[in-house]
Amino acid sequence: MGKKMPTIALVDDDRHILTSVSMALEAEGYRTQTYTDGASALAALADAPPDIAILDIKMPRMDGMELLRRLRQKSELPVIFLTSKDEEIDELFGLKMGADDFIRKPFSQRLLVERVKAVLRRAQPREASAAGDVETKVIERGKLLMDPERHACTWEDLPVTLTVTEFLILQALAQRPGIVKSRDSLMDAAYDDQVYVDDRTIDSHIKRLRKKFKAVDNAFDAIETLYGVGYRFREA
Repeated sequence: MGKKMPTIALVDDDRHILTSVSMALEAEGYRTQTYTDGASALAALADAPPDIAILDIKMPRMDGMELLRRLRQKSELPVIFLTSKDEEIDELFGLKMGADDFIRKPFSQRLLVERVKAVLRRAQPREASAAGDVETKVIERGKLLMDPERHACTWEDLPVTLTVTEFLILQALAQRPGIVKSRDSLMDAAYDDQVYVDDRTIDSHIKRLRKKFKAVDNAFDAIETLYGVGYRFREA
């Protein structure tokens, strides 16, 4: 009782989609903010950040990719893309930029609501901590420090800003250094059962993780690739 419901920003130039999606989300108790193009959404999302944003890829003035790129300069806001069936290249590019999920058009309102719930659950590690989940304890592995309750990560005391998905993948690797994690097990750690992703999705997240850590330490090599097997966090 009295719990504040998450706010969801919808950015799409199709007003019919804005209306139907916002009605479906508000029926679940969420609050919504709607925008018809990326340019008008950018300033508003910066001034009053929502809990999650749903962005159409193809829009006038500023498309979803450009909007995500600008958002990622200052924010790790969870983002779900709406994409057409023929936009696989855009999808892979979006994952490299840090999108959390994709939904292909046409989609059911029920699917969208479930995907939103899944991303929001992944973005709230404090709730798992309150339930006594030991995996939310602070992780220290050499130069790496991860605090799941605060969604904080540092390398040599320098902050590394991670998306929800990146944080969960790194957490799964760092919990057991030296142990190889298959792509399937990393998918299980980062995504709910109802969300399907393929191998390229995990590979894209790993590439982004490495890039972010190399930005603070060019010698970073703690995430090892075992070709045909998976990934592991290097033992100290």
